[in-house]
Amino acid sequence: MGKALIVYGSTTGNTETVASHVGATLQKAGWETVIKSAADVAAPGLATGYDLILLGCSTWGDDDIELQDDFVPLFDELDQAGLSGKKVAVFGCGDSGYTHFCGAVDAIEEKVETLGALLVTGSLKIDGDPDKNEAIGWAQTVANHA
Repeated sequence: MGKALIVYGSTTGNTETVASHVGATLQKAGWETVIKSAADVAAPGLATGYDLILLGCSTWGDDDIELQDDFVPLFDELDQAGLSGKKVAVFGCGDSGYTHFCGAVDAIEEKVETLGALLVTGSLKIDGDPDKNEAIGWAQTVANHA
């Protein structure tokens, strides 16, 4: 298949859990998978050596869209990540009670598209606690389209 990088920003652990389910599913589909916290990566050259990039971020805030704290520096420098022409998928957890449900996912998708990335499928937006089967189903779709 190829090599996939999953980078997530998670405060409560929900988005990290989804990243784990997605990573395990991609591995079963034949992808070599690396999972990293956004706190442990830098944007410059991030996509180098990977065929597929998955970005996961939880959303905070009711009045404005607030990305998870660890993901903010990465988001701000995504133009240095080398995403042009790369296959990308985006996921995240949020609360549908807020005005901008999973708004971070939308913001990331919009930004990676403007940087020339190729979205392989629609995003995964999870309301509240992660649903393992939902994450696995989405990851299978990503694997099939990447």
